[in-house]
Parts: sequence; structure tokens; C-alpha cells
Amino acid sequence: MNAIYILWLRQLKRFIRKKASIVGAIGQPIIFLLAIGFGFGPVFAKAGAGNYIQFLAPGIIVMSVLFTSIFTGLEIIWDKQFGFLKETFVAPVSRFEILLGKTLGGATVAMIQGILVFLITLIAGFRPHLSTLPLAFLFLFLVAMLSSALGAAIAARLDDMQGFPLIFNFLVQPLFYLSGAIFPIKNLPPVLDFITKINPFSYGVDGLRYAFNGVNVFPPALSLTVLFGVTIVILAVGAYQFSKVQL
Repeated sequence: MNAIYILWLRQLKRFIRKKASIVGAIGQPIIFLLAIGFGFGPVFAKAGAGNYIQFLAPGIIVMSVLFTSIFTGLEIIWDKQFGFLKETFVAPVSRFEILLGKTLGGATVAMIQGILVFLITLIAGFRPHLSTLPLAFLFLFLVAMLSSALGAAIAARLDDMQGFPLIFNFLVQPLFYLSGAIFPIKNLPPVLDFITKINPFSYGVDGLRYAFNGVNVFPPALSLTVLFGVTIVILAVGAYQFSKVQL
């Protein structure tokens, strides 16, 4: 448990030191919220779907958490290249504990940024149900854990930082855009409908939207089960990949 705590604390210290990255991570969701939210708001209202900011805000919050926590993987690659991971591996702790510590650290950092973005959405006009905030933060934490574990599992297979942006562009961004964060996932063409239903982040966005607005496509219990189950599977895959890392 000490190893998990130390690695978790190290992730937080990195986050606090990198003030510029905090501003950058918040900046992208703000641009999405303002450009897409207010740009497509009138079209969304004319279609009879209501207030677009109310619909979009949960998706933007998930975006900030997903994009932040996935970069846990980039930090692991950095640690590989500069020798810190080797020092960690020779410590008398299991590699699963190392993975769990880094995943929890990345998820905690992502949660902090997600809460900051949540506060910004309130300024932009988002009006959630405050009585269900604990449920909303549970969904957000599961999204953060899932994406942080995914980033770590991917990083275990990569030896240089150049490959990670390709993974981000061709895997992570499609997962976000096809999660229902920006557009409703009802009445989609069969192919897109299938993709959104097998995308675990669809359940995170839908669960968060339910907690904030009371609107959902999937049963909340199903969303929680999918997020928790997929996170466990990804952690297991990540632990296996970590066991194969040679330094």
C-alpha cells in the first residue's frame, strides 16, 4: 500500500508543478463548450431537443477527464526513457501495485481538472441536479480510472513517446466523439449505433448525464456495471503488460 500511496502522491506533485499544463487542459474544454455549445445551441433548440448546454456539459466534463487521464501513459513512457520506471521496478513491490498507484494518481489528477471544468460549465449556464452530485462524481471517477488504466496499458507496450500521439488520435479521440458526448445516440444508423453501444465511454457520458440532468439512454445500473467491469479488465491487461516489460 505504501508504494501505491507514493506513486499516487508523485502524480499529484507533477500536476501541481505543471501550471501551464493545467491551463492547457482546461482551455480545450472551454473552447469546445463555447464554440460548439453556443454555436450549435440554436440548431439544437430548433430541433426540439432543448438547451444544448445542458446536453453538452456532461460530455465536455468527460472529455477533460478522459484526455487528462489517458496521458498517464505518456508519463510512464517518460519514466521508461529516463530510468525512473527501472528504479521503481527493482523496489520490493509487485508491478500491479505500481500500475495501480500510477492509475490512481492519473485518475485523481483528471478528477481535479474535471471538477474545475464542471465549475466553468456552471458559469456558462449549466444547471445540474445538485442532489445527485455524489453519483455524478462516482461516474466521473470510474471514467477517470478506466482511461488512466487504458493509458497505462498502452504505454506498457510502447518504448518511445512518438507512438503515443498516434494512439491518442486514432483510438482515444474516436472513443470520445462516438460516446454521445456531442450528439444524441438515439436513432443512429446501425453501424454507429453498434459502435456507441460497445464503447465503454458511452456509458460514462450517459451515466453522468443521468446524474446531472435525469436524462439517460442506458439504465444507470448498467452504466456503472460496464464502467466498473471494463476498468477491471483493462487493469488486468495492464498488469499483464507490465509483467512483460523488460528494462
